[in-house]
Amino acid sequence: QVQLVESGGGLVQPGGSLRLSCAASGNIFSINTMGWYRQAPGKQRELAAVIINGWQTKYGASVKGRFTISRDNAKDTIYLQMNDLKPEDTAVYYCHYETRSDQVWGQGTQVTVSS
Repeated sequence: QVQLVESGGGLVQPGGSLRLSCAASGNIFSINTMGWYRQAPGKQRELAAVIINGWQTKYGASVKGRFTISRDNAKDTIYLQMNDLKPEDTAVYYCHYETRSDQVWGQGTQVTVSS
């Protein structure tokens, strides 16, 4: 079983930056997709960014150009660098791991963008 541990959330002013980290441990399959989804109060969970098989990236439309996802394969850790944050980026951010036969969600980390 794969476990995900997230860190890096918090409170930031509009225009600021944060970096989220998600470390995976356990029986990690080399061919996988890892990424970040987010859920704001009263809204459905949506894609922020994913990295597929360690190199191909995909972003949600609302974060493209501001967020960057990256991966350290040696540490089985992914990062989400979030720049130019806006109040509408406020949400719980969930790390996600997926293979053909399995998927795991992290516990979530709160990101609040407010002045």
